[in-house]
Amino acid sequence: MTVALMWEARAAEGRGEELLAWAREQRLAGEPLRREFFRAPQDRVLVITWWDAAHDAELPELPEPDGELVTRAVHRWRFESVGRD
Repeated sequence: MTVALMWEARAAEGRGEELLAWAREQRLAGEPLRREFFRAPQDRVLVITWWDAAHDAELPELPEPDGELVTRAVHRWRFESVGRD
């Protein structure tokens, strides 16, 4: 089964590029099948990692950034693949 972990944070005003660079520098305890980075208005950064694992498997996740770099706690979601077209 493929599990996707989503990590989304909103940077402090004007610090979106810094948050994106911080996310890219983070190393995980294991190697995902794939890792992709996204950005959006309002200095938001999204990271999705794909893993070959069960939905409830213990998987490494990106940590919380320094409190001054973000405006709120990180949002995290976990999804399992149900196929693709």
